[in-house]
Amino acid sequence: MPQPRWVDAATVRRSLSPDRARRLVRQALADGLDPSADPLRQAVPAGDGQLLVMPSANRRAAGVKVLSVAPGNPARDLERIQAVYVLMDTETLTPSVLIDGSAVTSLRTPAVSAVAMEALAPAVVDAAVVFGTGPQAVGHVEALLAIRHTPSVTVVGRRGEAARATAQRVSSLTGHGRLDVRALTVDDDAVEDAVRAAQVVVTATSAATPVLGDDWVADGACVVAIGSHEAHRRELGSGLLGRSLVVVEDLATAHREAGDVILAAAQGAMDWDDVHTLQDLVLGRVERASDRPNVFKSVGMAWQDLVIAEHVARH
Repeated sequence: MPQPRWVDAATVRRSLSPDRARRLVRQALADGLDPSADPLRQAVPAGDGQLLVMPSANRRAAGVKVLSVAPGNPARDLERIQAVYVLMDTETLTPSVLIDGSAVTSLRTPAVSAVAMEALAPAVVDAAVVFGTGPQAVGHVEALLAIRHTPSVTVVGRRGEAARATAQRVSSLTGHGRLDVRALTVDDDAVEDAVRAAQVVVTATSAATPVLGDDWVADGACVVAIGSHEAHRRELGSGLLGRSLVVVEDLATAHREAGDVILAAAQGAMDWDDVHTLQDLVLGRVERASDRPNVFKSVGMAWQDLVIAEHVARH
């Protein structure tokens, strides 16, 4: 078997900008890609964490991302999530390219969120709040800045040191004009005021319970929740989901993995019949609400990785 070509994280970033990644994801949905055709994500307990296997295929290529999730890794100065992506052509299914899977995830997750934010966020975003201090927090700010001029960003973390470090990384994002960035901890009284004043709120945490109050988010604002993919975990409360326009990547996948929506529906706060998909947004079948919050709950799907990996391999 020929030796697969290796593509490292730096090459992934050079090959594809965050905004180009957004446009690729959006175009795939506009062209009729069916997210429901994705195979189920496989999760296997391993050590103190879990292994995830995410395969997908289209007419041209097939690929699989293998991830490890180790909650104790940050204390070891290692990433909580690590991954490798294997890309193959559909004719021979010979592995041709190995790609840094964490870099693929770091690009595709904000790209998917940006497709939703582009449709669900107000045209003017004066302030944004990001819960979380990992790579996805920075990636989502970068993705937002590519579609909206946003002069003020608040980073909220459990630990002040981590929040300040992430705020510093956000401040270093270039090409978007002057950026006022501040760091808060989750128990700071100023967090509620920041959320109430924000037009975009992103939750990119490992929390299992809601990180913001049900009544904090303003009508017309956009909330993006990306931190969990398990039925028993949530970052958003039932009250917030119940008063919001709710959008997910795929209904069947959300029924299995979107704990925020699953728990809110089980508690009678909302009805699954009122939930829309990202493709509905892209195709104009649903529009953002101005009289209530707009929530996009993402769990991540394998087709998104394949869209990014194909482009990286070609370039």
